[in-house]
Amino acid sequence: MSKRDYYEVLEVDRKAGIDEIKKAYRKKAMEYHPDRNPGDAQAEAKFKEAAEAYEVLSNEQKRQRYDQYGHAGVNQGAGGGFSMNIEDIFSQFGDIFDGFGSFGGFGGFGGGTRRARQNRGADSRIKLKITLNDVLTGVTGKKIKIKKYVACEHCNGTGAKDGKLETCSTCRGSGYVTQVSSTFLGQVQHTSPCPTCHGEGKMPKEKCPHCNGEGIVNGEEIVSIDFPPGISQDMQMTLRGKGHAARRGGINGDLLVTFEEEPNEHLKRQGADLLYELDLSIPDAILGSQVDIPWINSSFKIKTDPGIQPGKVLRLRGKGLPVYNSSRIGDLLVKVNVYIPKNLTKDEKKIVQKLSESENFKPQETKSFFDKVKDSFGF
Repeated sequence: MSKRDYYEVLEVDRKAGIDEIKKAYRKKAMEYHPDRNPGDAQAEAKFKEAAEAYEVLSNEQKRQRYDQYGHAGVNQGAGGGFSMNIEDIFSQFGDIFDGFGSFGGFGGFGGGTRRARQNRGADSRIKLKITLNDVLTGVTGKKIKIKKYVACEHCNGTGAKDGKLETCSTCRGSGYVTQVSSTFLGQVQHTSPCPTCHGEGKMPKEKCPHCNGEGIVNGEEIVSIDFPPGISQDMQMTLRGKGHAARRGGINGDLLVTFEEEPNEHLKRQGADLLYELDLSIPDAILGSQVDIPWINSSFKIKTDPGIQPGKVLRLRGKGLPVYNSSRIGDLLVKVNVYIPKNLTKDEKKIVQKLSESENFKPQETKSFFDKVKDSFGF
């Protein structure tokens, strides 16, 4: 949703601590709260924008990725990004406002119309193995079976035997009860979660025997995952609502996908570049040679120059990997190694001995910098 800098949204310094970030978010959320700005679409957008910024900056891992990669580091792939609605925000961040008293009936802030708590399922985490070919092309519709809590099919996730929840008689569906106590300062009103329904506002009259009234059971789900080219092992993708199901029909958690790159037999990855170590025989290094270079899903030939030196690195432009969220493509770096045999036959030793007598096979002496200076001035 938001493309503004998250620190700018909350008006905090990039080195701000979690307490400062929480305080800044509370201030913004109270300013743009929908109950204070009824019918104001712009205020609602700013309310969601502040929640989006807080969700990232209050999470150490997400904040680190955001500082390093910007929005691309936290909004990745299908299902990524920020998709919370107003109810989700109240459910996940409502505790930010606890303890700040009543605000004249503003929903979600502790007033008389405070919203009943909605359960949220736990996030689920998986590691997804990827190959260099996956990084090169991206993946669409990869099917993954995950084990998690799913909604009980016998009660449709309600936890009630008949599939219907009844309004709590204690809090009358609000999820909260209000107590008034007298102090020397006068009467003090205190609002707390309902002890009967635990803040949910509704409860089953008779528990479902299959899930014991929880509305969730152990199960599994096949999830379809898409991700773009250029993905890397240090990235994490979030699939909204694909985590564990919530108790009694709440909000599902998220599925957090981290990537694990499988090693390639020939190539090593260095960011967007690929590294291949080319082993040449002594004759091929001396005379030059046409050699096969294995690539991700194919191979190609290159010709080495005569007399190529060990340690030489050949850079093949555009033969690397795509850079995530960019049109740039890395290079293939071919590092030349020369193979020196250890065991030679008598005839081979004679050949090498004869070659060693040639001036071309003796190390070329190079003058030092100071000798060159002397020569240039005729000293």
